[in-house]
Amino acid sequence: MIGFAMARNAMTMSVGGRIAEHMSIGVLARTYPRERIRSILVRMGLQSRRVRDLPAEALVHYVIALGLFMAVSTGEVLRSLVEGLQWLGGASTGIKAAGKAAISQARTRLGAAPLRALWQESAVPMATEGQPGAFYRGLRLVSIDGSTLDVPDTAENLARFGRQESSRGQSAFPQLRFVALCENGPHAIFAVRMGSYATHELTLATELVEHLCRGMLCLADRLYPSFSLWQKARSTGASLLWRTRSNADLPVEEVLADGSYLSGVYPTEKDKRKKRNGLVVRVIEYQLEGVEDAEPLYRLITTLTDAEKYPAHELAALYPERWEIEVTLDEFKTHMRGGQVVLRSKTPELVEQEFYGMMLAHRAVRSLMNEAALRQNLDPDRLSFTHAIRVIRRKLAAMPALSP
Repeated sequence: MIGFAMARNAMTMSVGGRIAEHMSIGVLARTYPRERIRSILVRMGLQSRRVRDLPAEALVHYVIALGLFMAVSTGEVLRSLVEGLQWLGGASTGIKAAGKAAISQARTRLGAAPLRALWQESAVPMATEGQPGAFYRGLRLVSIDGSTLDVPDTAENLARFGRQESSRGQSAFPQLRFVALCENGPHAIFAVRMGSYATHELTLATELVEHLCRGMLCLADRLYPSFSLWQKARSTGASLLWRTRSNADLPVEEVLADGSYLSGVYPTEKDKRKKRNGLVVRVIEYQLEGVEDAEPLYRLITTLTDAEKYPAHELAALYPERWEIEVTLDEFKTHMRGGQVVLRSKTPELVEQEFYGMMLAHRAVRSLMNEAALRQNLDPDRLSFTHAIRVIRRKLAAMPALSP
């Protein structure tokens, strides 16, 4: 199957909109202050020496803005940015909107490292203690899951990322794979790993779980319970509640008062036979009555072995919170990206840069939504991501004149 990427349309933003000014003092800079960006650029030796060459500080904000305006051409986003660049160099600097080639060159000079570093410094859990929808019995709810993104069909991208192949043929575009840890309450991704399509999700997850820590309760789907991943996630001190296969071999070792039971997981079949090197897990089995298309049996394993403190019925009811990360990835892939829009970048380095720009853009939106939810003491689930991103896009594209 051969894929053709459709050109982004000529959607425009308000003429004269001072988008960079607003980003420098408003929606993006509230989450990513200029001082933090400047510090990263200086540390990496990437600070601009000539302001008129699309300054590096502004370029970082520009890459993030591209994530908010996936359906708009790179030149159109930059056109709306240029007027506000005066906050870097003053009116006499004569900065002009660059062409497509110049934009690509500037992004290439910047590279992915500053965006990745900004993400790593900024992406921390944001829910405050006791925030509605964010905790279970004092444990911060987080989930792990993965997905893919289409990237432009260039020789470099194909060599780096590969594409999906099946008996029905190849996917239309090369794809990158990523796995994310998401804070359930604010729908905020706080750790991510990306790789080629051929990289197994569990491989990326093994690197990712090091971001778990004591005080978190991590939820995961039945793809994830391998012994090595469970062991590594458990070693962080985080609590785990993962679904496992209904036919997984989990012999009953001790029945608890609420009907759940203790069992063990082992690194090998030989270890299981000899009952050595195992880890104790609590198993919760349940059925969903009156639910169309429900499976005959659902089975969860957890490190929360105290049945009195963490009743089985509460944990079974809690597990569907894992779908919060599905919603979050849908926000990232559909509402921000515009459904089937392929990423813009023609080289792997710029794909990674764009990926982190999108992650930073999503986090900025979610940060503002979380602030709004806190002011009203609401679960962030009550707020609409689609509405929030529309408002932010309008504000970025039509900001009244403000002094920088």
